[in-house]
Amino acid sequence: MQALLIAAMAFTYGCETAPPVQEMSDARQAIAVAKEAGAEQKAAIHLKAAEGYLESAEQKLSDREFSQARRDAKQAKMKALDALKASETASDSAKDDAL
Repeated sequence: MQALLIAAMAFTYGCETAPPVQEMSDARQAIAVAKEAGAEQKAAIHLKAAEGYLESAEQKLSDREFSQARRDAKQAKMKALDALKASETASDSAKDDAL
Protein backbone atom coordinates (compact mmCIF):
# COMPACT_ATOMS: atom_id res chain seq x y z
CA MET A 1 0.00 0.00 0.00
CA GLN A 2 2.79 2.43 0.92
CA ALA A 3 4.62 1.71 -2.35
CA LEU A 4 1.47 2.54 -4.29
CA LEU A 5 1.14 5.86 -2.46
CA ILE A 6 4.78 6.74 -3.17
CA ALA A 7 4.36 5.82 -6.85
CA ALA A 8 1.23 7.99 -7.10
CA MET A 9 3.01 10.94 -5.49
CA ALA A 10 5.98 10.57 -7.83
CA PHE A 11 3.70 10.45 -10.85
CA THR A 12 1.81 13.53 -9.71
CA TYR A 13 5.04 15.43 -9.09
CA GLY A 14 6.47 14.50 -12.49
CA CYS A 15 3.36 15.52 -14.39
CA GLU A 16 2.69 19.11 -13.53
CA THR A 17 -0.40 20.31 -15.30
CA ALA A 18 -0.17 24.04 -14.65
CA PRO A 19 2.12 26.20 -16.75
CA PRO A 20 4.67 28.24 -14.78
CA VAL A 21 3.05 31.60 -15.51
CA GLN A 22 4.37 33.39 -12.42
CA GLU A 23 7.90 32.05 -12.83
CA MET A 24 8.01 33.12 -16.48
CA SER A 25 6.78 36.59 -15.55
CA ASP A 26 9.31 36.88 -12.73
CA ALA A 27 12.15 35.89 -15.08
CA ARG A 28 11.10 38.42 -17.74
CA GLN A 29 10.83 41.20 -15.17
CA ALA A 30 14.21 40.37 -13.64
CA ILE A 31 15.84 40.45 -17.09
CA ALA A 32 14.21 43.80 -17.86
CA VAL A 33 15.45 45.29 -14.57
CA ALA A 34 18.96 43.97 -15.21
CA LYS A 35 18.96 45.55 -18.66
CA GLU A 36 17.81 48.87 -17.20
CA ALA A 37 20.76 48.70 -14.79
CA GLY A 38 23.17 48.36 -17.70
CA ALA A 39 23.76 44.62 -17.61
CA GLU A 40 24.19 44.47 -21.39
CA GLN A 41 27.47 46.36 -20.97
CA LYS A 42 28.46 45.58 -17.38
CA ALA A 43 27.34 41.95 -16.93
CA ALA A 44 26.81 40.57 -20.42
CA ILE A 45 27.76 37.00 -19.51
CA HIS A 46 25.16 36.75 -16.75
CA LEU A 47 22.53 38.48 -18.86
CA LYS A 48 23.11 36.17 -21.84
CA ALA A 49 22.80 33.16 -19.51
CA ALA A 50 19.51 34.53 -18.16
CA GLU A 51 18.17 35.08 -21.65
CA GLY A 52 19.26 31.58 -22.66
CA TYR A 53 17.43 30.02 -19.74
CA LEU A 54 14.34 32.08 -20.53
CA GLU A 55 14.44 30.99 -24.15
CA SER A 56 14.74 27.38 -23.03
CA ALA A 57 11.82 27.84 -20.63
CA GLU A 58 9.69 29.30 -23.42
CA GLN A 59 10.47 26.32 -25.66
CA LYS A 60 9.67 23.85 -22.90
CA LEU A 61 6.49 25.73 -22.13
CA SER A 62 5.37 25.41 -25.74
CA ASP A 63 6.24 21.69 -25.56
CA ARG A 64 4.06 21.47 -22.43
CA GLU A 65 7.04 20.36 -20.33
CA PHE A 66 5.92 22.50 -17.44
CA SER A 67 8.25 21.15 -14.76
CA GLN A 68 11.33 21.76 -16.91
CA ALA A 69 9.99 25.15 -18.02
CA ARG A 70 9.51 26.15 -14.38
CA ARG A 71 13.07 25.08 -13.53
CA ASP A 72 14.54 27.04 -16.44
CA ALA A 73 12.43 30.12 -15.65
CA LYS A 74 13.72 30.08 -12.07
CA GLN A 75 17.29 29.77 -13.38
CA ALA A 76 16.67 32.68 -15.75
CA LYS A 77 15.53 34.83 -12.84
CA MET A 78 18.57 33.86 -10.75
CA LYS A 79 20.98 34.68 -13.59
CA ALA A 80 19.20 37.98 -14.20
CA LEU A 81 19.59 38.83 -10.52
CA ASP A 82 23.29 37.94 -10.82
CA ALA A 83 23.51 40.31 -13.80
CA LEU A 84 21.76 43.05 -11.84
CA LYS A 85 24.10 42.63 -8.87
CA ALA A 86 27.17 42.64 -11.14
CA SER A 87 25.91 45.79 -12.88
CA GLU A 88 25.34 47.55 -9.59
CA THR A 89 28.79 46.52 -8.36
CA ALA A 90 30.38 47.80 -11.56
CA SER A 91 28.50 51.08 -11.23
CA ASP A 92 29.56 51.46 -7.60
CA SER A 93 33.19 50.79 -8.55
CA ALA A 94 33.01 53.38 -11.31
CA LYS A 95 31.59 55.95 -8.88
CA ASP A 96 34.34 55.18 -6.36
CA ASP A 97 37.00 55.56 -9.06
CA ALA A 98 35.56 58.95 -10.04
CA LEU A 99 35.95 60.23 -6.50
